[in-house]
Amino acid sequence: MAERRSYHHGNLRQALVDATSALIQEMGPQAFTLTEAARRAGVSPAAPYRHFKGREELLQEVARQGFLEFADRLERAFDDGRPKPLSAFLRMGQAYLDFARERPGFYMAMFESGISIAGNAELSHASNRAQGVLLGAAGILAERLPPDQRPPARMVANHIWALSHGVVELFSRGRPGGRSSIEPSEMLESAAIIYLRGLGMIPD
Repeated sequence: MAERRSYHHGNLRQALVDATSALIQEMGPQAFTLTEAARRAGVSPAAPYRHFKGREELLQEVARQGFLEFADRLERAFDDGRPKPLSAFLRMGQAYLDFARERPGFYMAMFESGISIAGNAELSHASNRAQGVLLGAAGILAERLPPDQRPPARMVANHIWALSHGVVELFSRGRPGGRSSIEPSEMLESAAIIYLRGLGMIPD
């Protein structure tokens, strides 16, 4: 009955994504099975195969949806650099940390599952959209410098992305460095300011 109701309302695909996200949060991205995802969604073990070829494709869909929501959050946080590019840029860092804390199942599918992003066009597009927000923000932040002195926007975006990811992995979600007396948000903000100041992108 649950399976027929899900199909009738057209929500089985999303129910499987949500169930998988919850399983990843509880068990990690490598431990869940398609059978368990089906059970959580209230359908038969065969039902997921009507929407996904297998476990990997379901995991990729969780990651794709995660990247889309992640990009939305980054865009809202930056808000075209208003009112000031630096404060907007730092808000993006907080949005990164908030997403990792509030949506851990999706975050782990995106960054810790080992899936091939390049091998899935829709997933790659979603990932590129999120990175594009960082690229655009880095470009706006560098506009105060003469064109020949601006660091490559992609380099800045990648460094900030790596810095944010490192704070999440080491100091958030119960990670090894989680007992630090410094809050993850403060750690990320101070590190980003030191980095950007070193590049001359913000004044002393």
